[in-house]
Amino acid sequence: MSRTLPHPAAAVWDFISGPEGIALWLGPGAVLIPERGAPYRTAQGVTGEVRGHRPAERIRVTHGTTTVQIALAPAAAGARTTLRFHQEHLASAQERERQRAHWQQVMDQVAIALDRR
Repeated sequence: MSRTLPHPAAAVWDFISGPEGIALWLGPGAVLIPERGAPYRTAQGVTGEVRGHRPAERIRVTHGTTTVQIALAPAAAGARTTLRFHQEHLASAQERERQRAHWQQVMDQVAIALDRR
């Protein structure tokens, strides 16, 4: 799932890697320490660890039995940013479709939150 947002990459990164953004895409209660191997836990009890963290570029974490990656790419001379959510190791086509709908909803929430800033 990807979308180009009408915000500079720095603003998108600050939001998506901050507490409010992390709660949207990873889950309420999750706190990410930007170090490979750092564990986290959401309020719903989902656990995982940081697999990669490149400031202003991407975050990759395990999420239960799957791996989630968010990535940013500047677009249109820096005034716009493409935000991408990718989830690997999903068990079935039905799970992939369910998660696609989930990421669409998350993307909508991120866009609304960024527009309000």
